[in-house]
Amino acid sequence: MTLLRILFCATALSTASIAAEPKIPAFEAVEVDSKIEIGYGVAVADVDGDGRKDIVLADKSVFVWYQNPTWKKFILAEKVTPIDHVCLAAADIDGDGKAEIAVGAGWNPGDTVNSGSVHFLIAPKDHRELWTPIALPHEPTVHRMRWVRHGTAGFVLVVVPLHGRGNQAGKGEGVKTLAYTKPSDPRTPWKTEVIDRSLHMTHNFDPMQWDSDVESELLIASKEGLFVLNRSGAGWEKQRLGGLDGVGSGEVRAGRLPKGGKFIATVEPMHGNSVVVYTPPKAKSQSEWTRRVVDDTVVDGHALATGDLARTGSDQIVVGWRAMNRPGVKVGIRLYSPLNPEGTEWKTSLVDDNAMACEDLCLADLNNDGRLDIVAAGRATKNVKIYWNQGVK
Repeated sequence: MTLLRILFCATALSTASIAAEPKIPAFEAVEVDSKIEIGYGVAVADVDGDGRKDIVLADKSVFVWYQNPTWKKFILAEKVTPIDHVCLAAADIDGDGKAEIAVGAGWNPGDTVNSGSVHFLIAPKDHRELWTPIALPHEPTVHRMRWVRHGTAGFVLVVVPLHGRGNQAGKGEGVKTLAYTKPSDPRTPWKTEVIDRSLHMTHNFDPMQWDSDVESELLIASKEGLFVLNRSGAGWEKQRLGGLDGVGSGEVRAGRLPKGGKFIATVEPMHGNSVVVYTPPKAKSQSEWTRRVVDDTVVDGHALATGDLARTGSDQIVVGWRAMNRPGVKVGIRLYSPLNPEGTEWKTSLVDDNAMACEDLCLADLNNDGRLDIVAAGRATKNVKIYWNQGVK
């Protein structure tokens, strides 16, 4: 090899190395609450219409919200069902600046016949007082819910149970995923639509802009793998994207790679140890996305989000794990940053080291500084924390 060739290769390698080094944001952790029971689900939305995003929490026996910026705690509803609360959805769906909130309760995954509940909470004039729960029809094992943009018609409430009715060990009837349309008077009957009834152990889902239209598609993790559900005409079309059939995924979120490419992040299997990234097929003959394990050392992974925390124009992955019933095993939160536009290499950095047994987390700019912060709820650690984004190092 000539000297010129050697110098060229060395320069190329040096340039590639510099280009591949990602920007890593620093975080300052602040504990908002240290006395929760479980913290099944956490969301962020403007509850009181003051222009600031508040924190909303589904805890074991109470739904609460923490008012920005003091983070004072207010009860939305208590003991909606005799057994555990489990999930919530909070978003401004009518454009009045205040969040509409729906909740799921009656959590008993072992009872696939009689468990579960879905309620819409009617806000009082003073949002700091108790809200009124309105019971809606539901399937057993209600587990996750989100407000989802439904074309130009506004939003629907999508509710995904964990199991199908009467299922045992993830076998039997498929999960009935429902979309609820809110009437002008929420006390009157809500229209419901079955989106899909074919999958099993649908632990989580992500509304996303898959196509160029204004409507959200649904990315869903199941025992059978990863699927995208897209409304077509009067019905919904389902497309398999990949995954390990029979093993499946627990958590799932979509994201953007450098230069605009798509990726999907998962935790596999359900409550698993692997952070996995899927990237689109390169060949038209290849129907499924390419699977890559980014990290296989999380323990009981149970929380996942994607977003541009470093303000690079592409997304990072945030994963929390809880190590439930594993004494002595560390818990925490990690951040994964893409090292190239193909999404084949990722850099891992630590956000929380053993102070957050993460049951759920989400991302939002809580102080309007243009940077996404992390909000997390911990099961064994009994806490809610904000990880304030301090910008890149």
